[in-house]
Amino acid sequence: MLPTPNRTTRCVLFLVATLLSRSTAWLPTLTQPPGFRHAFPFLASRTSADPASLETHVALLTRAADTKTEDSEQVYTALAELETLMRRRAREDYPATAEATLRALDGDWRLVFTTGTAQTQQKYGKINYFPIKAVQSFRTTKEPMEIENGIYFGDFPAVRFSGTMEFDLQKRKLEFDFDKVLLLNFFDVTLKKGEAANLGAKSGLGSESNVVNTKRDKKAFFNWISADENIATARGGGGGLALWKRIPSATPE
Repeated sequence: MLPTPNRTTRCVLFLVATLLSRSTAWLPTLTQPPGFRHAFPFLASRTSADPASLETHVALLTRAADTKTEDSEQVYTALAELETLMRRRAREDYPATAEATLRALDGDWRLVFTTGTAQTQQKYGKINYFPIKAVQSFRTTKEPMEIENGIYFGDFPAVRFSGTMEFDLQKRKLEFDFDKVLLLNFFDVTLKKGEAANLGAKSGLGSESNVVNTKRDKKAFFNWISADENIATARGGGGGLALWKRIPSATPE
């Protein structure tokens, strides 16, 4: 008996996700270019988190997002140290930093750099500059807030997951749940609870922790570090650090 269209769509989706995930195993060795300074509005707050240190880390990460030629270890160090400094700042001036981060997050972001989840680090080593076009979109002014996660071949959307999200200002924690997937910009599939997490974990595009969270009736999440007019940074539920670059709208409204 031939599979139903719904089953066929799910099989193709899993195949595409699996093939895409394999590309993260081969990553180039990169060199560091000359630096430049940049002004960052969210650095103006006066707290014990040193503005000069914050600016240094954000400047390096902005260069990395623009050129993809900053040394990977230096990018990782900048992400980790920025996380510590921003956590301190957010605690001292709550809720100003958290609210500013949420406002800046609205828009479309291309994933530039990731250390990978704990599982992918064990399998492949630290993943650095992301080799394929992955775009996360956040609509923070909508009610409920919306999230989309897409993989693109050039400008063509191969896979786009979509759903809703919530943002905890106290923790700067973004929780989300995907309930739909659009495959090859044609096959529109409604996902059952836990299906998005399972597909992500099996393909390598997501974390096993998301599967565990789903079984515990908890959502997948990011612990957000920063967002400004150029870049965004966060730590995922699987433990990996990530850097995004703001881009023009990936899809028409």
